[in-house]
Amino acid sequence: MAEDTYEGEGPWFPGRGARETPSKTALINATTGETRTYEELDVLANKTSQLLVSRGVAPGGHVCLWFDNVIDFPAFWWGGHYAGAYFTLISARLTPGETAYIINDSGSSLVLLGARQEDEGGEELRALLSGDVTCLADVPGEGGLRFQLDSMPAQPLEARSEGLPLLYSSGTTGKPKAVKRPMSGAPLGTASTSVKLAGLFGLDESAIYLSPAPLYHAAPYGYISAITALGGTGVMMTRFDAEGFLEAIERYRVTHAQVVPTMFVRLLALPDEVRARYDLSSLRCVFHAAAPCPVPVKQQMMDWLGPIIHEYYSGTEGVGMTYCAPEDWLAHPGSVGTTMFSELHIVDDEGNELPAGHDGLVYFAGMGTFEYLNDPEQTKASHHEQGWATYGDIGHVDEDGYLYLTDRRSDLILVGGVNVYPQEAENLLISHPKVLDAAVFGIPHPEFGEEVKAVVQVAPGIEPDQALEAELLDFCHESLAGVKCPRSIDFRAELPREPNGKLLKRLLRDEYRANAEEGTS
Repeated sequence: MAEDTYEGEGPWFPGRGARETPSKTALINATTGETRTYEELDVLANKTSQLLVSRGVAPGGHVCLWFDNVIDFPAFWWGGHYAGAYFTLISARLTPGETAYIINDSGSSLVLLGARQEDEGGEELRALLSGDVTCLADVPGEGGLRFQLDSMPAQPLEARSEGLPLLYSSGTTGKPKAVKRPMSGAPLGTASTSVKLAGLFGLDESAIYLSPAPLYHAAPYGYISAITALGGTGVMMTRFDAEGFLEAIERYRVTHAQVVPTMFVRLLALPDEVRARYDLSSLRCVFHAAAPCPVPVKQQMMDWLGPIIHEYYSGTEGVGMTYCAPEDWLAHPGSVGTTMFSELHIVDDEGNELPAGHDGLVYFAGMGTFEYLNDPEQTKASHHEQGWATYGDIGHVDEDGYLYLTDRRSDLILVGGVNVYPQEAENLLISHPKVLDAAVFGIPHPEFGEEVKAVVQVAPGIEPDQALEAELLDFCHESLAGVKCPRSIDFRAELPREPNGKLLKRLLRDEYRANAEEGTS
């Protein structure tokens, strides 16, 4: 597929909307009802860029942003774009200590933070920062962020080039690490990858795009940026709520939405009468990524919404991607599509390329380079000697070139010398009507090295007991080889997931392995 997938003309940034349709609604907070016009968005972004420069954040400099999904969050990061700076969007779920680690690791000299963050952890955060770091909180008074912004000119900076996000991983395998890509030096408004993908999803100035996920994650940030660059309307939710998601589609006549597979599961768990209560006829496209989607879950969503569900596979590192249109997925169920903007390579443990049908580490080439900030060893481990780069996923392609993801390399379970990828059992368990969420991982075993363990969150109204455990184990053995099946299942009220859908399996593994070492498992 051609790289130039959007047929419109730039430049792509909110300033264009401010010139052409200044009073048009650019942003809506569906939870609070607040709105911002394109003129308001662009003025605040200009003022933010002026503030950054006045505080010494020159092009290539760095600023951290620590906010909930508040209405002006996008204006603050657009200010970073306008200033040609690196900007880090910090998870609103992090503690002050975790946030301080990211700020110190990034070398940021300026932090903008929300009112809640200041109230609940601002003092502790400042005490943990190293070096000369200024924190400006969105609180009333002369020392607050708004007071500082009010004193800034609303005019654009004289010279503007594209800034870049410097985003940190979710910490699924340890300490969060930052993905740093080189500055292009391109003029402000140069099309980003998200803007280039707009044509695939039909995003344009007429679109109303709903983002129910936290905006500090890569994809929600990218597509709120894209919709405000294109001149459409972006709708955000403070937090995902399944019925609230349907209500927002009806209320705002949403045309496009991005979700993660766990949201599909929550939506399908709604009673039939709730799902039928809302008018979803405005919806033209739903797209998803971030985590594998079980085939039965996606098929049920297709049956409900129709063939409007698009999928892509990529990562914060931005080294490659695949795309799967609805009709392609229906012809290749379970696939994440074919490659775009990049070349795809499947490689064995010795670094040799594998033919179709064989699982190996998935590498990409051709979409640019990156490094993990302050971690040259991890950077090297993510690159092939040919210069290709990987997100760390295992998969294979079929004869038509469609990619199927098997699992994360880091999640591999070694049972008596046999490689077991737990994603297969997870997907199967989630398809059971009594299961809302599932995690499968390896725990120590005295004879086989590891054994397969499952932890399950049951569906509403279901009682977790030994009978259910036996039922689920039998369910697994009906479809999977014995070595792939969990030997036992525990039940939890909720599994540790990031709001972007990523399962924090490391937390469960660490807990069970610690218990094994203490002799309590």
